[in-house]
Amino acid sequence: MLADKVKTQIRTIYKGIAAALPNFVSRREQNYMVAEISKTLAGEYDKDRRIIVVEAGTGIGKSLSYLLGTIPLALAQKKKVCIATATVALQEQLLHKDLPFFLAQSELNFKFGLVKGRQRYVCLSKLEMLIGEDNGTQMAMWQTKPDQHQIEILQRLLRDYHEGKWNGEIDTLTVDLPDHMWQQISSDKHSCHRTLAAHRLCPFHSAREEVDSWDVLIVNHSLLFADLELGGGVILPDPEDVFYVIDEAHHLPNVARDFSSAQSTIRSTVDWLEKFNKTVAKLQSQISSDQVISPSQNLQDHIADMVRVLNQVGHFCDAQLKFFNNPESRWRFEHGQIPETLKIPAENLATESNQALKQFNKIQSILSESIKDGEIPKHLAEQLLTEAGFMLQRLESVAKLWKAIAKEDSPKGAPSARWAELISGKKSDYLFQASPIEVGFMLETMLWKKAAGVVLCSATLRALNKFEHFCHQVGLSLNDGSRYLALQSPFDYENNATLFLPQMRTEPTADDYTEELAEQILKLVEGEMATLVLFASYWQMDKVIELIEGKLKIPLLVQGTKPRQELLKQHYQLCDDNLPSIIFGTGSFSEGLDLPGDYLTNLIVTKLPFAVPTSPVEQAHAEYIKLKGGNPFIQLTVPDASRKLIQSCGRLLRKEQDYGRVTILDRRLITKRYGKSLLDALPPFRRVVE
Repeated sequence: MLADKVKTQIRTIYKGIAAALPNFVSRREQNYMVAEISKTLAGEYDKDRRIIVVEAGTGIGKSLSYLLGTIPLALAQKKKVCIATATVALQEQLLHKDLPFFLAQSELNFKFGLVKGRQRYVCLSKLEMLIGEDNGTQMAMWQTKPDQHQIEILQRLLRDYHEGKWNGEIDTLTVDLPDHMWQQISSDKHSCHRTLAAHRLCPFHSAREEVDSWDVLIVNHSLLFADLELGGGVILPDPEDVFYVIDEAHHLPNVARDFSSAQSTIRSTVDWLEKFNKTVAKLQSQISSDQVISPSQNLQDHIADMVRVLNQVGHFCDAQLKFFNNPESRWRFEHGQIPETLKIPAENLATESNQALKQFNKIQSILSESIKDGEIPKHLAEQLLTEAGFMLQRLESVAKLWKAIAKEDSPKGAPSARWAELISGKKSDYLFQASPIEVGFMLETMLWKKAAGVVLCSATLRALNKFEHFCHQVGLSLNDGSRYLALQSPFDYENNATLFLPQMRTEPTADDYTEELAEQILKLVEGEMATLVLFASYWQMDKVIELIEGKLKIPLLVQGTKPRQELLKQHYQLCDDNLPSIIFGTGSFSEGLDLPGDYLTNLIVTKLPFAVPTSPVEQAHAEYIKLKGGNPFIQLTVPDASRKLIQSCGRLLRKEQDYGRVTILDRRLITKRYGKSLLDALPPFRRVVE
C-alpha cells in the first residue's frame, strides 16, 4: 500500500512545483498519471506484478509525472530509480533541467547522475599500447595495420588527456575519430582491472565510484540491457532494489532484439585466431606457474579445430555463391534453418569456441594470480591484461554467434533469424549473423520477474488505439496483472489544427505518383512560412527535389546534406527573420524533432509509413507469421505504420498554443479497408477530405 506519508509528500511537492513554474496549468491527466504510477509501484493493484504501461500524449508532462510518481516512494522504501531513455537529448534534459528543478522544489535529499557504459570511456592502457613501438604487441592490438595519421591522432588524444583538455569520454573527444578506431581504444570488462594501480584512476573507474552513491540513475536503453544480460546488479543496482522507468519505451523491442543478436566473420576470424595463438604462447612464457601449461595446450588444440572447421564453412559458402547473388549479397536461411551440410560444423564451432573460452578464462585467472603475487612486473602486467582482454572479447563474440547458429529452436516459440552475407574485397569473406525474432520471453525472464517495479512510458505506445501489439512485442499481456493507461493530450486539436487529405490522381503504388507528389508539394508550400515534408524514402525525396528544382524560389533544407542540428539552426534563423523555410526529411525526422510555435505550421506527410521488410529479421518474422496462418501485413505492418503515422503527425503541435495544418498525400487512408483504423488512431484534428 502507498503510505499516507508518501501521498502527502507527493501532494506537497506538486504544489511547490506548481508555484515555481510560471503559467503552470494543473492537468487532470498528469495528476492521474502520478497517482497510478505510485500506487502500482507500491503494490496496491498487484503485489507481484508492479508494472505500469503509460501512453502519455504530448503536453501532459510525462517526465515530471514519473519523477513525482517514483522518487518519493523509492526514497521511502530505500530503493533506487533507474530512468532509461533512447535519446541523448532526453538524457541531457533530465540531467541538466528536469532533475535539478525537481530536487530544488521537492526539498528531498537525493543524488542523481548519468551512468555511461564502459565503451563510452577510453582505456588508457590500450591507447598507450596502440601508439607504442612497432612491435608484435602493437600489431596484435590493431585490427588492420595503422598508418602514420592514425598513430598521430591517438598520440594527440593521449596528450590532451594528460594535459586535462579531454576527460576520456567519447562524448567529449577533441579529435574526429572513426568508430572502428574508438572501438579499439575503448574500455572493456576484460582488460580493465582495478587491481592494477594504473586502472584504479582510469576514466571509467573514476566515474563509477560516484554511481554507488546515487539514488536516481539515468542510463540509455543499451546500458540497461548490458546489465540485464549479465544477470542484473553488475553495472547497475540489483533489479530487486530498483524502480525502472523506461521512457521512449516504443524502442524497447528493437533494442532488446539488437542486443541479443550476434555476428562473426569466417576468414577474418581465422586470421585473428592465428594472432590469438601468439598471444597464448606469450602468456605461457610470462607465467611461471606450471598450472598454465594444460589450459594453454588445450586452448591451442581448440583454436586449431576452430580454424579447420571455419575453413570448411568458408569453402562451403564459396560453392554456394548463387544464394548470395542478390542486391544485398545475403543468404537468409528460410525459417531460421541452416543447410544440413552446415549443421555439424556449426555444432562443432559452438562446442570448440565455448571450450576455448573456458580454457582462456582459466589462463586469465592464473595471469591475475601471478600479477597479484608480484611475479610479473607491473608494466608488463598491464600490457598482458590489455592484450588478453581484447582477445577474450573477440572470442566471446565468436562463441555467442555459433551458439546462436547451432541452437535448436523451441517448437513453442518463434525461431531465430539466421543469415550470411558475402563481403567483397581483396579477399572475399562471409559474415554470419543470428538474431531472435521475438524478445518478449527474454524480457519476462530478465526484467519483468526481477524488478521491484517498472514504468514503461511514451507518447506513442498504442497501435490502432490498442496496447495489444506493444504487449506482444515486450512479453506482457492485458490480463497478467500489469496496469495500462492511455492519457489523451490536453491540446485542442480540433480548433488548432486541420488534417487535410487532398484529392489525388494516383496512389503510392502508381508509377507517376512521385510526379504528382512534386506538383502537390509545390502547391502546398506556397505562401507558407514554416514547412516540414516527411518522405518514406531517400530515393523518393531525391526524385521530388529533382522535379521541383528551379520551380521553387525558397532554398530547401535537406536531411543528409548537413548535420541535423545545423539544419535546424538554419531553419530557426530563417523563421526568426520572418523568411519562409522548408525542411525535407525522412522517417528519422518524424520522431524527436521539436519545432514549436511558428517554427512549424505546415506539415506534409507524403506516404503512409509502411515498412518494407528488408532486414533479414523482419523477413523472418513475416515468414513465421505466415507459417502460423497469420497475415504479416495486418499483424505487423499496419500496427507499426499506425504508430509511426501518429509520431509523424505529432511534429505539428508541440505546445498548447501551437497551430497549423497536416496534409497526408496518400489516398489509401480513404480507399483501403485499413485506412479508417489508421485515421481513427490519429489525434482528433479537424478533418478536410477532398
